[in-house]
Amino acid sequence: MTGGAPSDLRAVVCAYGEVGYTSLDTLLELGVNVPLVVTHEDDPGEQCWFRSVRERALGAGVPVITPADVNAPEPFAAIEKAAPDFLFSFYFRQMLKRPVLELPRQGALNLHGSLLPRFRGRAPVNWVLVEGEKETGVTLHYMDEKPDHGDVVAQHSVMIGRDDDALDLTRKLAGAAVLLLRDVVPKLAAGTAPRIPQDHARSTYFGGRRPADGRIDWQASAERARNLVRAVTHPWPGAFTELRSRKLMIWWAETAPAVADRAPGEIHFDPLGVPCVATAEGTLVLERVGWEGEPPMDAVRFAQRESIRAGERCGGDVSRRST
Repeated sequence: MTGGAPSDLRAVVCAYGEVGYTSLDTLLELGVNVPLVVTHEDDPGEQCWFRSVRERALGAGVPVITPADVNAPEPFAAIEKAAPDFLFSFYFRQMLKRPVLELPRQGALNLHGSLLPRFRGRAPVNWVLVEGEKETGVTLHYMDEKPDHGDVVAQHSVMIGRDDDALDLTRKLAGAAVLLLRDVVPKLAAGTAPRIPQDHARSTYFGGRRPADGRIDWQASAERARNLVRAVTHPWPGAFTELRSRKLMIWWAETAPAVADRAPGEIHFDPLGVPCVATAEGTLVLERVGWEGEPPMDAVRFAQRESIRAGERCGGDVSRRST
């Protein structure tokens, strides 16, 4: 790479999801030469609400591959043949091993959905909500063989609203990625982009999440439960509890002060007939719920339809209230 404009930059893009789409779209709008896009086959068991990286690439005349393992010989050869200056990973779900990372002449960079070094690892958009964070962002960093470990090129922060769910936050991060790339890609092309080592002593790491991790712990606080609900509500698998030996999905909720003499997991009703569940600290006010496999519905209507009674208990593993 000898020029200083984005059009002089040749980049292979590994991308998936909404942030992957917007990031690829931004590179193409900037005029970056993208000779190859690597993405994933859609999982038939996943709700694909996001725009297609594959379709965006093919619409721009860019070849696309969808390898089961990007590190295998065939995709490795395809990336090598593309002769990239940079390789960008935008919410790509596979770890790139050292041989692939060493293919681009100027380096391999990853866009991570948090303000590194905090919230390294999988599912940062969900974890920052679970943990009740007020701010997050995106970080573009050089990749090495440790997850989210390499030198930082740029960051762009976003504020997290109290009512933001994971979909809202993902869309905010997609917008932040656009702004970050518009600023930093010309600097990468010109060779003037910074490279700032991370402070590894400040790092935090969070693993991947499974649908089973959506179980609400009524021994925690109502705020913690509400944060879990908004972290995994639609189009994610949802937060849940057990009621009447069935799985009750809680799609949205609010908090309220504790009510005296209510054990964690115990259902009661507020003066307007809204179903509530006591926690170890405060009350979770149910707003949208439904049995597993059913569409969400208003919690008051659900309670009336199912004849839910005060004193019933959520969560099969909660301790019973002493009398």
